[in-house]
Amino acid sequence: MDTDVIHKKGDHIEWNESFYFSFYDRKNDICAFMRIGLKPNKPLKNMFCFFMMPDGSYVGLKDDDKYENDLLSAKNMTFNKISPEKKWNLVFDGTLLNFANRQPIEVSFNIDFESLNDIFDYRDCVSGIKEKISQSVASEHLEQFGRATGKLKVGGSTYSIDGLGERDHSWGTRDWNAPKMWIWLTCQFSQDEALNVTKLTVAEGVVDAGFIHINGENIPIMKADIDTEYGPDGAPVKFEMALHDKKGDVHKVSAKIIKNVKLPFTSGDGKKQSIMHETLSEYKMGGKTGYGIAEYLIREF
Repeated sequence: MDTDVIHKKGDHIEWNESFYFSFYDRKNDICAFMRIGLKPNKPLKNMFCFFMMPDGSYVGLKDDDKYENDLLSAKNMTFNKISPEKKWNLVFDGTLLNFANRQPIEVSFNIDFESLNDIFDYRDCVSGIKEKISQSVASEHLEQFGRATGKLKVGGSTYSIDGLGERDHSWGTRDWNAPKMWIWLTCQFSQDEALNVTKLTVAEGVVDAGFIHINGENIPIMKADIDTEYGPDGAPVKFEMALHDKKGDVHKVSAKIIKNVKLPFTSGDGKKQSIMHETLSEYKMGGKTGYGIAEYLIREF
């Protein structure tokens, strides 16, 4: 079954089909995250693309493009499906903003993302009332970790990319300001061991979901206890987790934030704003060290 398809759109103005990729190249110390979201009822395409660079700076773009078709292409960035649920090609050739000096910088990349586990469906964790209360944040949700390889050029520097990362495919209503908060965490310890966690907090309650991949198996996470320490500016600094899986095992995880890119999301009427902290984080579990994205979306007003 090919789940990497564009689904029949719903009626809600915020109906969305979203594809997201991230990876971290340890050798080059470069972390990337990028997304294309189709919003045919607006009609527009959302996109963002960011690189956290080894000197601590970051380059990127968050923008909207006009919606004319269902191609996963926006603002010079395209996601090409090569093999369903197995391999994608990510390309970009254009200008991003260097946030260190607020100047445009030429960037291009051609990256292959190849999966390392079977695709995971959040429905293995979420059903009934939990499914109902997650409707405002894309209830249909697939996750998969993998390996990213290819070439990246930023200004006058060229990098051979080889890193582990995550891809996410969701569809349904996506209102960035509907939740009070969401925490979305990914970590790859190796090509054989990884985890993904979502903790969604809305007015009606809390939804936990995700998986831990061990010994070639995706094991659903049924409950995630997360204790986060925040800095004076409200940004996450570090966190501890106890992940309760479907087999009854509990996995203890600690993590610290290394780099942070902050993205604002304001509602159409201007009455709500949330800040998304998209961070590169270092995780430790069972004596192993891994890296991945720790995403905190926090509503400010």
